[in-house]
Amino acid sequence: MKTRDSLIRLKRFQVDEKRRQLAQIESMIAEFNRMADELDDQIRSEQERVGITDVTHFAYPTFAKAAADRRDNLRNSAHELDDQLQRAQDELSEAIEELKKFEQLEERDQQRERTAQELAEQDQLDEVAARARGR
Repeated sequence: MKTRDSLIRLKRFQVDEKRRQLAQIESMIAEFNRMADELDDQIRSEQERVGITDVTHFAYPTFAKAAADRRDNLRNSAHELDDQLQRAQDELSEAIEELKKFEQLEERDQQRERTAQELAEQDQLDEVAARARGR
């Protein structure tokens, strides 16, 4: 029983850790997308300021080019993190399933112990009743 209790605590810890990892990845994706959106705004602002929106134009602002590169890198990083997010979600699901299995085993064992204890108590009561009738 002690081993299973320890195992259940370990599995709960693993589930919590997987949830933290998942939240961290989601947070990073959101942050990358927010930063990319800010860069989009800065690019549009720079294009409006200069009056040139054609990226191939010789006078296209260098700042806008660099910001677009950074934005693209952030979007790519967010897409790469989507793969990690999917793996983390799968790992969390597996960890939760494992935890459920061990918790169900523990519950089943506890139910068996309660049933055995109830039967033992009933046997004692039956014995006392039989002695009382025998007097």
